[in-house]
Amino acid sequence: METLDMRGKPCPIPVVNAKKALAEKDAAGVAVIVDNFVAVQNLEKMAKGLLWGFSYVEDGEGRYTVTILKDGDRVLDKVPAVSPVAEGGGRKGPVVLVTSDSMGRGSEELGRLLIKGFIFSLTQLNPRPEAVIFLNGGAHLTTEGANTVDDLKTLEEGGTEINTCGTCANFYKLTEALAVGSITDMMNITNKLANASAVITL
Repeated sequence: METLDMRGKPCPIPVVNAKKALAEKDAAGVAVIVDNFVAVQNLEKMAKGLLWGFSYVEDGEGRYTVTILKDGDRVLDKVPAVSPVAEGGGRKGPVVLVTSDSMGRGSEELGRLLIKGFIFSLTQLNPRPEAVIFLNGGAHLTTEGANTVDDLKTLEEGGTEINTCGTCANFYKLTEALAVGSITDMMNITNKLANASAVITL
């Protein structure tokens, strides 16, 4: 049985990686090591939702080992595909508008951790977002050194447009530091929002 060390990995990475490991046809189960109880609870919800066996042990030092076993009648043959933006008559993904480099109110440190997890979660949507647009402080998330760049590149490779407001990039002097996507203007942003199948705003 494969063991995944997910300590230090933010939500939802432990759940996503566990599901991928269990997608292998010869995988009877997986052990996942995490360092917080919220991750244990998230893994439990995933396992029970698929009618798989679940258990965990704590070693007393803030470390948990979660064991998930496939139920014989509920074997997941493969992880649901994450496809590029649908074309033609296919279902379109939402347009996501990101207006800050953190998520929620309160701790800035926590907010940056949450926005990282949110951007990663977008890579798991099916269909993926049609576009992700960054305004104001959100422009920092598309620049060199941002911990969101790799996931944004994954989105872009899958067909999602990554756009950063040009006025915002100029204001923060970030134009030369852009690491993913392209600069856009407010008219293009307005048109995308007006024609989107759905809009998610942060």
